[in-house]
Amino acid sequence: MNYKLLKKEFVMKGGVKLYRIEAIKDIPIHEVKKGDKGGYIGKIDNLTDNAWVCGNARVYGNAEVSDNARVYGNAEVYGDAMVYGNAGVCGNARVYGNAEVCDARVYGNAKVYGNARVYGNAEVCDDAMVYGEARVYDNAYVCDDAEVYGSAVVYGNAGVSDNARVYGNAGVYGDAWVYGNAGVCGNARVYGNAEVCDARVYGNAVVYGDARVYGSAKVYGNARVYGDARINKGKLTKLLKTVSLFDYTISIGAGFVFCGCKRWSYAKFKKLEYKDIEDEVAITKKQFSDIKKMVLLGIGI
Repeated sequence: MNYKLLKKEFVMKGGVKLYRIEAIKDIPIHEVKKGDKGGYIGKIDNLTDNAWVCGNARVYGNAEVSDNARVYGNAEVYGDAMVYGNAGVCGNARVYGNAEVCDARVYGNAKVYGNARVYGNAEVCDDAMVYGEARVYDNAYVCDDAEVYGSAVVYGNAGVSDNARVYGNAGVYGDAWVYGNAGVCGNARVYGNAEVCDARVYGNAVVYGDARVYGSAKVYGNARVYGDARINKGKLTKLLKTVSLFDYTISIGAGFVFCGCKRWSYAKFKKLEYKDIEDEVAITKKQFSDIKKMVLLGIGI
């Protein structure tokens, strides 16, 4: 063990004494010298290996900080939480419940709790929260007032910021960015270089490539938005190379709408009715209506 408990120096937390620690040997990885005083822990099981707690930081309950991890500033780790590897938890951050932080950084006023896992080079900062069964890893970040929860995953170089929410079974990865007041949920996926700002992506929808979905737009069902697509407030603002709805790829070109080998002018597409195509496609009348509505919004009719 690298430290001792100073029984005469303690603070109370929930009716329990938390004791200040003092190094009994050098801990070079944290630039700690023998005799340096650290933060507060409830018991020796809270701090093991070369881990260190310093400043006004506190570790208590059944929480464990181990390996080369460091908890400092005014941060707190408690409950059954685990902070390990080369992780750093600082500022006013809180890690609790059954949460785990490995190698990653949690700082500012951020919270990681429930059964959440944050690992790799990931960062959770500012007033962001990661909770439930959520996973944030690789080089991903969650910042500002963003929240990732449920069974959602954010990884790769992806980012979730501002007031955005990613939840349910949603996934945001690659170099994707979800921000503003955006919401990504259900089984939705946002990846590649895609961006979602203020908009909603849900159901089994997928947004990827260099696509941008923003404003008050909604992408849902089995929709696919990709390539260089741009959807703003439900309106397509750029050639939609690759939108797939109900297993049908819809393309909008200069003056024409394409679906498979079919082609209609904008005017003819506007007049198109389900009865005109029901013997040729395996979609319902409602699905046809949804496709038509989205395309007409896209071409501004």
